[in-house]
Amino acid sequence: MKVSKIQLAKEAFKHKGFISKIPVIIRMIKSATKKGGYKPHFKDVILPGLVLLYLISPIDIIPDWIPVIGVLDDLALLAFAIPLLVKEAEKFIAWEAARQSDDPMIEEAEVIG
Repeated sequence: MKVSKIQLAKEAFKHKGFISKIPVIIRMIKSATKKGGYKPHFKDVILPGLVLLYLISPIDIIPDWIPVIGVLDDLALLAFAIPLLVKEAEKFIAWEAARQSDDPMIEEAEVIG
C-alpha cells in the first residue's frame, strides 16, 4: 500500500485538534513578529517548522519507497512535532486571555440575564 506524504500529513494533523488550532497558530506567529508580542519557546515553534520543511522536501532519511519503514520516519517526526505546536498554541491562548484581562479599558462588569 503506497501512502503519499500529503495523505500522511493530513492524518497526522488531525492529532489533538490540530486543525482547530490553526487560526490560533497563525495569530501566535503574527503576534511573535510584533514588538511586545508573544514570545514562544524556541523548540516548540522552530522544531515543528523544521519537521514541516522535511516533510515537503524530496529528501528523506529513509526513502518512502521502502515499505512501512519509509513512512514511519515521517509519522514519528509528526508525532513529535504536532504536540509541541499544540502545547505552544495553548500557552498563547492563555497569554492572550491574560493580556486582555490586563487591558485598562476593560472594567469589571456583571452580566444580568
